[in-house]
Amino acid sequence: MNILFASSEVAPFIKTGGLADVAGSLPKALAAAGHDVRVILPLYEGIGWEWRNQMNYLFNFNVTLAWRTPYCGIFELKRDGVTYYFVDNEYYFKRAGLYGHYDDAERFAFFSRAVVETPGYLNWHPDVIHANDWQTALVCIYLLEERHRIPMLYGTQSVYTIHNIEYQGRYGKDLMVDLFGLNSGYFHEHMLAYHGDINLMKGAIYAADYVTTVSPTYAEELQYAFYAHGLEGVIADNRHKIRGILNGIDTSLYDPSNGNGLAAAFNADDLSGKAACKAALQQAVGLRQEPNVPIIACISRLVKHKGFDMVTAAIHDIMAMDVQMVVLGTGDWGYEEAFRQAQAQYPGRFSANIMYSAALSNAIYSGADIFLMPSEAEPCGLSQMIAMRYGTIPVVRETGGLKDSVIPHGVFGDTGFTFTNINAQDMVWVLGEAVGLYYNDKAGWNVLQRNGMTADFSWSRSAEDYLQIYNWITGKEMHPGHPFEEGPAEEPVVSVEAAPVTEEPAPVEEKAEEPAPAPAEEKPAPAKKPAAQKTTTRKKAPAKAKAAAAKEPAPAEEKAAPVEEKKAPVTEEPAPVAVKAPKAEKAAPVEAKAPEAEKAAPVEVKAPVEEKAPVAEEPAPAEEKAPAKKPAARKTAAKKPAAKKTTTRKTSTKKAPSKASSAEEK
Repeated sequence: MNILFASSEVAPFIKTGGLADVAGSLPKALAAAGHDVRVILPLYEGIGWEWRNQMNYLFNFNVTLAWRTPYCGIFELKRDGVTYYFVDNEYYFKRAGLYGHYDDAERFAFFSRAVVETPGYLNWHPDVIHANDWQTALVCIYLLEERHRIPMLYGTQSVYTIHNIEYQGRYGKDLMVDLFGLNSGYFHEHMLAYHGDINLMKGAIYAADYVTTVSPTYAEELQYAFYAHGLEGVIADNRHKIRGILNGIDTSLYDPSNGNGLAAAFNADDLSGKAACKAALQQAVGLRQEPNVPIIACISRLVKHKGFDMVTAAIHDIMAMDVQMVVLGTGDWGYEEAFRQAQAQYPGRFSANIMYSAALSNAIYSGADIFLMPSEAEPCGLSQMIAMRYGTIPVVRETGGLKDSVIPHGVFGDTGFTFTNINAQDMVWVLGEAVGLYYNDKAGWNVLQRNGMTADFSWSRSAEDYLQIYNWITGKEMHPGHPFEEGPAEEPVVSVEAAPVTEEPAPVEEKAEEPAPAPAEEKPAPAKKPAAQKTTTRKKAPAKAKAAAAKEPAPAEEKAAPVEEKKAPVTEEPAPVAVKAPKAEKAAPVEAKAPEAEKAAPVEVKAPVEEKAPVAEEPAPAEEKAPAKKPAARKTAAKKPAAKKTTTRKTSTKKAPSKASSAEEK
């Protein structure tokens, strides 16, 4: 399956949040499953030269964006089985930051057009285009028309993932035609119209073939106004095609056993290295060197929906416990200032790091004891999973992916502590429980650490869920290379093998017919059975087995006996024939089987084999010609499958009724 993953940021090239982690890990998991996965993202100024030096220039073209035709260059980089395409336009992307510019609508409309038009220049057909968040929402809308204009997009389906519904891409409707290049017909309640404005995320939800969110609980929460930020009606209207899939993390990147970026390596069976990481963290952020005091950590954007109203309101209650605390992140000025004041008030016990640092974040994950994540709303969250990988116990509010990934203390397989209400006092109470377990029950604390470190947060399970969705909307195989097996495929091969062998006894039977015309008459009737048996081998297999068992001693030559273990036995059925009175008389069976001969006759007339029938006419007069023709038909039936398999099936289907009746008579 060909998959094109479109994202405004991708780790490790450029990152501001969890979207980059997903875009960096999910494609690798899909590629590991054997699919052709390609990722497309803007070539930002912030992408370092260590990556630019590995890129290859492919081509450039002019994107069609309303009345504009801006330049678009495509650079390629292959890594970990995934092909990455970087969209180059310095006017739009050579800037200090990724988001927050006055022309973000135009910048990401350009990027969305580039995503849709690039496959045509690559001569590569994507089965699925997977768009993410509002920055690529227009991809799903543009695809509605372009899949009929661009040959390489014919039949391409779209999947849209909501990582954070709070950011929806809402703009004035005057941008629809002049900027986005969309027909005004898209401005209606079941597409882009939203309270008189354009809502790009809303349009993508309606336009996409399938919609996903980043956790099952978040998919349920989006039906409520508190979490949906005004789109609860849209979610309810499209709930038939919405599913929540819990994100994973790159377990090879976040692995304490390899010691990358850590003071010491450790694992679930040997946690001695975590003490060295804790000492290194205290030294790095200016905390007291107290190995037996728990460190509470926060790594996040400092915004309201992350729960920092509760944290800032309860700082003094938290510090009243015998703990240390470290905060890393940037955001609203009010929260940043509150943490700076706490650092001044609790020197050596509180550390405020108003910045973003990947190296420091790894040091905090590995060196802290408790990870606090009291989000009011959290679509998925990756920090709690990373913390557990490093043996740091999470304390979270039960929402979104936090509820799906953290098993509360006291439940079998527990990995952390949880609380339900958006209340600072509840948060402080649960923090107190965690601190109490740390001081009073080291064995219980180690159990939580081990459970968290051994939990499966890899992308393999989530990738399977995404592949299932791709399979639903495209009909493609989830796992390429899986053989397609047809049940009856083996049986034609068996009949073809038997056919050439029957050609050998055919002339032998001609000699056998001379001394004994009577057995020759007995042969024709069963001779039709093999012809029918070739097409209906499964239905009449038991009948063949019984017939073969009863007809082992054949008066024909030895060659016919082994070959016709399924067919020749008919020549030696005098005993069963004698039981049936009509067969004891030679004339009677002919009359009883006259209808069969009549049915076989037209078949023989059509068959060219009748010309060979005179060989059997020598021993018998006109009355015996009918049975003599039957062995001839038998020969043709045996020879037809050898020449053409298709001919055998056609002729056998015509003779099937007569053979069934003959079988019943016997």
